[in-house]
Amino acid sequence: MPRFSIIVPVYKVQGFLRECLDSVLGQSHGDFEVIAVDDRSPDGSGAILDEYAARDDRVRVLHLPENVGLGRARNAGLAQAAGDYVLFLDSDDHYTPGLLAAVAARLAATGDPDILVFDHVRTHWWGRGGRSEAADLLAAAGLETFGIRRSPQYLNLFLVAWNKAYRRSFLQEHGLQYAAGLYEDAPVTYRSMVLAERIACLDRIGVEYRQRRQGAITKTPGRRHFDIFGQYEGLFAFLEQRPDLDWARPLLLERALDHMLFVLAREDRVPPADRGDFYREIRSFHRRHLPEGGFPLPDGWRGVEMRLLASAPYASYAAARGLRELRAATLGGQRKVAAKASETARRAWYATQSKRPLDPHLAVYSATHHRGVSGDPAAIHAKAREIAPHIRGVWVVREDAVDTLPPGIDHVTPGSRRYHEVMARATYWVNNVNWPGTLAKRPGSVHIHTHQGTPLKYMGADLLTKPGARHGFDVPQMLRRADRWDYSLVAGLHAERAWERAYPCRFTSLRTGSPRNDVLVGAGEERGRAVRERLGVPAGDTVVLYAPTRRDYRRGGHVDRFDLARFAEDLGPGHTLVVRLHPSLAGGIARGLGLSDLHRRGVLLDATDEPHVEDVMLASDVLVTDYSALMFDYALLDRPIVVHADDWGAFAASRGAYFDITADAPGHVSRSYRELTWLFTSGTWRDAEAARLRSGFRERYCEFEDGRAAERVVRLVMLGERGGALLPAARRTEGVRIRPEALIDR
Repeated sequence: MPRFSIIVPVYKVQGFLRECLDSVLGQSHGDFEVIAVDDRSPDGSGAILDEYAARDDRVRVLHLPENVGLGRARNAGLAQAAGDYVLFLDSDDHYTPGLLAAVAARLAATGDPDILVFDHVRTHWWGRGGRSEAADLLAAAGLETFGIRRSPQYLNLFLVAWNKAYRRSFLQEHGLQYAAGLYEDAPVTYRSMVLAERIACLDRIGVEYRQRRQGAITKTPGRRHFDIFGQYEGLFAFLEQRPDLDWARPLLLERALDHMLFVLAREDRVPPADRGDFYREIRSFHRRHLPEGGFPLPDGWRGVEMRLLASAPYASYAAARGLRELRAATLGGQRKVAAKASETARRAWYATQSKRPLDPHLAVYSATHHRGVSGDPAAIHAKAREIAPHIRGVWVVREDAVDTLPPGIDHVTPGSRRYHEVMARATYWVNNVNWPGTLAKRPGSVHIHTHQGTPLKYMGADLLTKPGARHGFDVPQMLRRADRWDYSLVAGLHAERAWERAYPCRFTSLRTGSPRNDVLVGAGEERGRAVRERLGVPAGDTVVLYAPTRRDYRRGGHVDRFDLARFAEDLGPGHTLVVRLHPSLAGGIARGLGLSDLHRRGVLLDATDEPHVEDVMLASDVLVTDYSALMFDYALLDRPIVVHADDWGAFAASRGAYFDITADAPGHVSRSYRELTWLFTSGTWRDAEAARLRSGFRERYCEFEDGRAAERVVRLVMLGERGGALLPAARRTEGVRIRPEALIDR
């Protein structure tokens, strides 16, 4: 008996079907059967199913003699199921890597509940969306199981068949079957949720829910959407037979009305000519099933709509809705006026402060779009406090990051009155990204741009040759902001050439090295050991740091290169996998696709939120990356680096690169997951050739990294020292560069 039966109803999806089946058959957890139900599909879907069944005995195909619709096709598959748990998957959707292993682990941890609910992400034809509205509810459940009577808020979970694993005996015990017609999910979902004694949740994205541009029945306007009333009548007819579930009637009435009002509001479902009839059907349903004690009304407009159902005809409802939309538009206009007035006042204050003299002892710092104290600016600030204590440092930090600041950090929040005062009067501006264009560079101020690492991929003006990568970026505006730089810090000659090409502006390149990397040069084991203990790495484990970068050929930037759970398992005992996402992916869906769940289960460690990436590097024994600039920093540790370049062609074509990392790598290169795991199982990742490649890479790209970068910046730029003598005042050069050699105390 398999652990899972996965039922896939199929109808007119030949273009998506292979992706769907591959996502199931490629799961790391293999104890399942696939029951694919060919609902008399008129295209080539049936032949594709037979092809898969011929080569994988886990796939069984049911060819129905006539088209019966989605609900009854699911029933046909359910009748053949033998697994402990049943999952339904629509044939134009697909599973995310590692889902079934995560489901199996959560079922075991929660003692085989009646239902397990997991998350999904909508994948539109133009790109992937964000986390679902259910994400917070799923996370709040933790490892506890619950019933709806005690936790009614979980009725708000997405009411579909494919985001759940049902215990098959539970479905059989209660005779749960799908009805014909649209909205067939609703009655089964709500019946099962109120009947279940034990429900568990998995805070993980398990399904990529495809939003098809055309062909989806639910997005085709017409009278078929009136099917929703029959579906919910069936649900309430069931409740009439179950007085023990009277407690659920008010809750389910609110959910039913919410669903109906949602459909009414969708122009792609109910056309204007049918809205009056549809609204009258909702009122009729409301009147028939309204319990004596009423039902809980939601807050906001939806609650107002439900009150109107008791007395308002369609004309009154439509008028109220039109008035609401008018008020919203008016309020939006008023907010825009208020925001414009506030912005005008801020600019006036900034202009006033800009007339005051610069403060020669004031430096302002920011890192990674004001996300906290980190990177090169943090290293420069720390060194300035040590050897130039007369220079007061103030950080610009977003409101939501203030709580993460170390003790004793003076800070301002963007847009505040003091922010504009500090920005107007600071002599030194230090940042690793560009400052907003609304801020002007004053004569005599000194702008130090540190960047965020040595560039491999195209940056700045070079993006003009890569229209996909520059989408959303205003390159001319980027260069206008770079025109304010006085100094650009570089770690090597490659970085110097790349930055001067990418930003053809009037700055001076300083061959200082990268201040944030000072801690990596000649690093001992003590700090890394302390970080390992804090992260919970078992003593003696080999720590494998995986740091993928973003992809410009995929909307949102995140692409799953391989199953992280499988990689952690293939590394074997005595290894700890630590994952560090690219900062631009930290707030997206990447963690919901499995990383957070694997971290909670102890399969790996998610170090994305560690404030200092240098600590994460020091705690590791080997870096696995694709094309992240982190490799240039990691090379300073003289520890092995593996470049996983399975999509190098796509990456280089879409983003552009200053050199071919597969031909000039800091270590061994893998071009498939099989090669990656072989490098580790064979021990090749740390052989003599890996050391030779690493040494050569470090010599070519890290010439100026000697552990004194932060001190060099402070002494050269803030203290004006040059071999004990003062530097001339920093200035923009018109046609003449101050050569870096003249600015560095060697």
